[in-house]
Amino acid sequence: MSASSKLPPFDPADPLGIDDLLEPEDLAVRSTVRAWAADRVLPYVAEWYENGELPGIRELARELGEIGALGMSLEGYGCAGASAVQYGLACLELEAADSGIRSLVSVQGSLAMYAIHRFGSEEQKQTWLPRMASGEVIGCFGLTEPDHGSDPGSMRTYAKRDGSDWVLNGRKMWITNGSVSGVAVVWAQTDEGIRGFVVPADSAGFSAPEIKHKLSLRASVTSELVMDDVRLPADAVLPEVVGLKGPLSCLSHARYGIVWGAMGAARSCFEAAVDYAKTREQFGRPIGGFQLTQAKLADMALELHKGILLAHHLGRRMDAGRLRPEQVSFGKLNNVREAIDICRTSRTILGANGISLEYPVMRHATNLESVLTYEGTVEMHQLVLGKALTGLDAFR
Repeated sequence: MSASSKLPPFDPADPLGIDDLLEPEDLAVRSTVRAWAADRVLPYVAEWYENGELPGIRELARELGEIGALGMSLEGYGCAGASAVQYGLACLELEAADSGIRSLVSVQGSLAMYAIHRFGSEEQKQTWLPRMASGEVIGCFGLTEPDHGSDPGSMRTYAKRDGSDWVLNGRKMWITNGSVSGVAVVWAQTDEGIRGFVVPADSAGFSAPEIKHKLSLRASVTSELVMDDVRLPADAVLPEVVGLKGPLSCLSHARYGIVWGAMGAARSCFEAAVDYAKTREQFGRPIGGFQLTQAKLADMALELHKGILLAHHLGRRMDAGRLRPEQVSFGKLNNVREAIDICRTSRTILGANGISLEYPVMRHATNLESVLTYEGTVEMHQLVLGKALTGLDAFR
């Protein structure tokens, strides 16, 4: 028998055989999240997107808690303790449904919960993490300001001591989950340096008006955070970190999820393009039989599965405790950029139908325009890598 006769058949859905790298537990996580998204998001997301709303977000959060998707890579306090690869697979499946759903989970788990889990006191962890893991409480993460996005060190939000209390004033902008949150992790300047604060949403002086008129991430709750003389007890501060290393480490964890998630959006568009090319006829035959269409599909498949392989590699490094922030920048920069290109190329295959919400392509493309710039713009990640490659700091 020849060696070639023993080869497994070519799988168009997994042309590199990446699934061979996954354990049964990994596949089970992927299957669970994919089934949930197919049942609870995909039948409705086009309407949510068109209406610019995410109805039933609290119910969705509780369901995500039930399947272990909230703070899933954290240990204890009701969290699933999943591997980094399993968390990444969940992000991919969630963003294949919609970037807004993955953002809900990322902000909850990789930003708000991660900050409390890593830098919080035991009392803060016990108070908030179990309820956040179950989806009973939704959290948000306040770092970006109206005038200070890529330069968080210049934030104006300020917390000053007043006796044993803290008094917090400032504004945060483009905050996912803000208007529906029960708790916010807010970063502020203090006389001691930048500190993080756990702010219950019912605190006097705290409000979170929702941002409307978005043309991207429309099936997502995006808000401004307003703090007007919010008085907090001494134990509201995260005790285990001072300085930008706190919020930046949280962002690195969330960016890792984006490395996987962007490939989910790309996969959804690629699959739509392949299906369309097989059935759409021009000049008497399916357009998938034309050389130019096949060239587009081949190029998209290359970038999609290289991106998934890169995400898997970074996940294994994270699980081994060897993932550096520069490597996360590598993944975020490449995968989001390539995902947008896959969406745009898919749109050309679908032609005019590509702009219709009957197909997922334009929805994913516009969502990824936000994903491209949040949690580090293209330019910021290029400069992170430039500094790592040359040893020269171009940020100043």
